[in-house]
Amino acid sequence: MRTIQILLVEDNPGDVRLTQEALKSGKILYDLQVVRDGRQAMDFLHKKGPYSAVFTPDLILLDLNIPIKNGREVLAEVKSNPLWKQIPVVILTTSSDEQDVSETFAHDANCYITKPFDFDQFINVIKLIDDFWLSVVKLPENEKH
Repeated sequence: MRTIQILLVEDNPGDVRLTQEALKSGKILYDLQVVRDGRQAMDFLHKKGPYSAVFTPDLILLDLNIPIKNGREVLAEVKSNPLWKQIPVVILTTSSDEQDVSETFAHDANCYITKPFDFDQFINVIKLIDDFWLSVVKLPENEKH
């Protein structure tokens, strides 16, 4: 069983911590890398600077409301690049705005989830992501470096 590489693009430390805790209870081996803004996300994917030796993610969990370069811009760039187009991107955001939903699917998001504000429901959502994307779905093999 291979280790699944997950990139979490999230600027809220509380949501990062909750995501880490929820994933710990899963059955899959994973490596979770966290970046806090859109520029860091793109540097990670381009393997620039401190990210020169990182693995290409198998799954991206992307918040829309992140600083410097927002999640919509990150999504558009990821899905327009042939090297990253096959990486599933799960939008995990507080926005339930129908325009955000439509726009992200127009840019080939694989899934759109509105973050619950309730602690237990948030944990449950992360576990459902784990169950589906990491246990049920067959993810494509990505380059390692």
